[in-house]
Amino acid sequence: MTKGDVHRYHDGTKHHFHRFARSLGHLDWASQPHPFRSFAGAPPIELRALTVAAAGVLRCSLGLSAWKELRRPGAGAPSARWSLRVNPSSGNLHPTEAYVIAGPGAGLGAAGVWHYAADRHALERRCAFAESPFADEDRTFLIALTSIHWREAWKYGERAFRYCQHDLGHAIAAVSIASSLHDLDARLLPGWSHDDIAAATGIDRDEDYPDAEREEPGCVLEIGQASSGRRAAVLAAARAGVWTGRASQLSGEHVQWTFIDEIAAATRDGRRCENPAAAPRERSAYSKALILQRRSAVALDGASSIGADRFFEILDRAMPRAGVAPWDALWWDARIHFALFVHRVAGLVPGLYAFVRNDAATDRLRAACRRDFEWTRAHRDLPLFLLARGDWRALARRLSCDQDIAADGFFSLGMIADFDASLDAFGASFYRHLFWESGFVGQALYLEAEAKGARATGIGCFYDDPVHDVLGLQDHAFQSLYHFTIGIPVEDARLTTEPGYAWEADFLPPRPSAV
Repeated sequence: MTKGDVHRYHDGTKHHFHRFARSLGHLDWASQPHPFRSFAGAPPIELRALTVAAAGVLRCSLGLSAWKELRRPGAGAPSARWSLRVNPSSGNLHPTEAYVIAGPGAGLGAAGVWHYAADRHALERRCAFAESPFADEDRTFLIALTSIHWREAWKYGERAFRYCQHDLGHAIAAVSIASSLHDLDARLLPGWSHDDIAAATGIDRDEDYPDAEREEPGCVLEIGQASSGRRAAVLAAARAGVWTGRASQLSGEHVQWTFIDEIAAATRDGRRCENPAAAPRERSAYSKALILQRRSAVALDGASSIGADRFFEILDRAMPRAGVAPWDALWWDARIHFALFVHRVAGLVPGLYAFVRNDAATDRLRAACRRDFEWTRAHRDLPLFLLARGDWRALARRLSCDQDIAADGFFSLGMIADFDASLDAFGASFYRHLFWESGFVGQALYLEAEAKGARATGIGCFYDDPVHDVLGLQDHAFQSLYHFTIGIPVEDARLTTEPGYAWEADFLPPRPSAV
């Protein structure tokens, strides 16, 4: 497929002031997807009693972080209850599914393939290998991620493919950070094609999805010792293995969005030649408690400020560096940059800033932007540039679909992708990877916000081309993919919080402190 196929979908799913990307325009609650997939007949393994690495990594990356309940006033008024997860998702819809592929050394019993059931923190064995593709003493395991497009399309229509991809990026980053917390290396394996992923996880088995929504292959991460020789052995074991379990159906009725099917086909990946780099790895800078307390802010107070030193620390954490999670899981250099709307940062003039995460893109981005921007260096070491001074709160709100949260934080930002140059370098399938990187950056911002006593929110709804107009971008060289905001949250007093799992009743993450 070609870059033109990507342009057609990307332009066709943009939001405009006069119209949004195609969707139903309302929520059909009768067809709301179930939040958890299960496989009937697949033998389960309860992970809470296991101390093996896979249990800890999954708990701190893809498990439940809390349950929320909204108690409505009035006698007999119904309440609403829903779960939150460690990895964030657009609309809390969670299209990402995870599979573990491991040998006996991983401590899960015999070698095989397991589906992760986040609601129970359990693994459902989908396939038992007759012969292990892992050495008996090898504790390395693979985590394969897939997407159920329907989960996002139910609410967002044709734009849902975008959200599935940056949700995948959040999940990959969460796995990488959780692995680092457990002193394990984690890296994406670009040598696995989408067909390979489908065969290894069983999502290509028609007989196991007779009525269920199908899953789209995403990526494979290797957790532990690097090896270039497992792919063929894993695929052979999956072909010869014994498969059990039938996928649950999430909705009784569906709307088919063929535009999503078309872009999925146009961006499927073959095997790449790049091998994951091996480098010494630093232990995670984030504790389990902080990882589990991450939340998406619903509202920000619109008054608090952050000191410039802490603001710069947040930006510094968003810079890629070797041997540091989650950045060392990626095999490409940085392609995502920031257009920053600085509202209330003590010691820094309010205005519009650029944060260029890859020096190689600075000149091209500057040439693509408006000629009247200042491009004044705003920090001695960080690639932060003041473009224009002033109060940009109203415009930040307007560009993010008129959401107050974009104006009420310390700052908000648009993630600007080095778009066409990336597609030219790596092919149409790299469209997905640009969103993955935006999710990576978002995960780092979420955790840094929590570490600073604040809170963040990813914003998937924004007016695409008006963002480009503000910056002066006129073609596909750079495109806005994701918005974000950080500030002090306004808590909803009507909500109660319970731990993610009943057996963790003695553990509730602390509320964030003030900056």
